[in-house]
Amino acid sequence: MLIDIHVHACKKRHPKITRFNGSLYPTPAQLIETMDAHAIDRAVVMSAVSPEYRYTIVTPEETLEMCAQFPDRLIPFCNFDPRFLRNDTDANFLPLLEAYKEMGCKGIGEYFANIPFDDPLNMNFFAQVEDVGLPLTFHIAQRIGAIYGCYDDLGLPRLEKILKAFPRLTLLAHSQPFWAEISADVTEETRGGYPGGKVTPGRVVELMRNYPNLHGDLSAGSGFNAISRDPEFGYQFMEEFQDRLYWGTDIANVPQDLPIVEYFRKLKRTKSIATEAFEKITWKNANRLLDLGIE
Repeated sequence: MLIDIHVHACKKRHPKITRFNGSLYPTPAQLIETMDAHAIDRAVVMSAVSPEYRYTIVTPEETLEMCAQFPDRLIPFCNFDPRFLRNDTDANFLPLLEAYKEMGCKGIGEYFANIPFDDPLNMNFFAQVEDVGLPLTFHIAQRIGAIYGCYDDLGLPRLEKILKAFPRLTLLAHSQPFWAEISADVTEETRGGYPGGKVTPGRVVELMRNYPNLHGDLSAGSGFNAISRDPEFGYQFMEEFQDRLYWGTDIANVPQDLPIVEYFRKLKRTKSIATEAFEKITWKNANRLLDLGIE
């Protein structure tokens, strides 16, 4: 069983509506083809509604419609921008959150409004997500402007503020500026990329040890790099946090290389991590968190 915690898709678009590099989100059918080619059983489809660095918007309604085409394969996440409704800190998102939860959305994501992570608009929204009981997948950015993601400083102090403020909110961490902090030698110059070499346990390890509501989304080059740059450390990290890590790819292009697929196949062959840890990361944790009911 493989449950992918993080993928993207959209309905067919006009050919000129593409990413800046010329690629395009897969359609639901193309996403299923990619999943089949890599033996991925189910996948969480992200919505994308914040305007930053976008070429197209994927609303929760579109995500629900796509997932309804393949209900045994695709799992919908809804999404909001904290500036939605009234663009103030009193905005009431609860009716919308409750409605999308009732319609089948299993979480929030990918959350990437390019404002400070602890901006009062975000804090208002996070409090209501905590009340509704949905997990939230976030993307961190290392600056404001010409990028997407919630801004945090080196050392992730704003994320820690959120973890303290909302202990019942499950946060799925994602992106380069988060996973680069797995090592203490990260710098302002390297935190936005994929630093290599041996890992000296850094802020990610510290935060995950101190805050049980922080979970790890291993998708994309960022998550994969974090666990593979120093294999021995990666094995230990996955063993220690086996209950709060989630396998994923971040499929967002057609075609796309997915190195984490073969990496985990090798882990299974070589038994580099315990079988139970492997199964938790590849599907059991997602099954439990999203209440999928898979036996």
